[in-house]
Amino acid sequence: MMREGLVIRATGSWYDVLDGDTVIECRIRGRLRLRGVRSTNPVVVGDRVVIEQNEAGEWAICDIKPRQNYIIRRASNLSKESHIIAANIDLAMVVVTLQEPATPLEFLDRFLVTCEAYKIPATILLAKIDLMTDCRDQVEEFRRIYEAAGYEVIEIAALTGKGVEEVVSRMKGRTTLLSGNSGVGKSTLIRAIDPTANVRTGAISESFHKGRHTTTYSTLYRIEGIGSVIDTPGIKGFGLIDIENSELWHYFPEMLRSAGECRFYNCTHLHEPGCAVQAAVERGEIAFSRYESYLKIMDEDDKYRK
Repeated sequence: MMREGLVIRATGSWYDVLDGDTVIECRIRGRLRLRGVRSTNPVVVGDRVVIEQNEAGEWAICDIKPRQNYIIRRASNLSKESHIIAANIDLAMVVVTLQEPATPLEFLDRFLVTCEAYKIPATILLAKIDLMTDCRDQVEEFRRIYEAAGYEVIEIAALTGKGVEEVVSRMKGRTTLLSGNSGVGKSTLIRAIDPTANVRTGAISESFHKGRHTTTYSTLYRIEGIGSVIDTPGIKGFGLIDIENSELWHYFPEMLRSAGECRFYNCTHLHEPGCAVQAAVERGEIAFSRYESYLKIMDEDDKYRK
């Protein structure tokens, strides 16, 4: 007996597959594991899959339907393997905070590069904005940098409801990936959108001032009247993979806009004379922090990003 369904939860060993209104617990057929050439997880949340039941009544995923897209990063402990976060995404929302904890801008830039590379529209949610009332200069500088790059920045405070309706309007009719560092409030935001969602929330670690991992596994929530939201475990780092140095600048939208004016068609935007990108950085049209992220990625030893 074979059926088709949507993977809504992935633990690494078991997968919850939604078929209509029925959730079926499945394992993976052994041969599927061989298909992920350098991937640690051949089946991910958001995948459309074919499942089959054996004579003992147990279900297994036996095939994966072609993906519309996916978002990927380098596996944490395996430099030549990748980890796919989720598949078939209409919109990526990356949640960042400027305090308690502060999201490293390099992490954000790497996430955005991956979204650009895999053609996934991205929106930045600037969370815990209620804690930033005395730091509006910092908030405005952040907005200036990323809005100039071409990204929408929505200020939110999930506990007070600020910005939640705006977020919901972007999610309507879409499958939205919600990602970010631990402790930035992804699960709290989902609860603000849908109080019935069964998500865990946690506090900030006092000793290290970093977020605890409150979401253990990626999970897709279907929210009536809105769409689907994929909640992911907090990510500490975001290593790029399969992006060549020669094409990296294509995934910084503000650099892409300036690069056509460079003197040399194959300009790397590092040291060449007549580089329009470097000139734009000097004029402040491209934020130095964004250009610095570009330099750090370019300076890595190989394409298996750290």
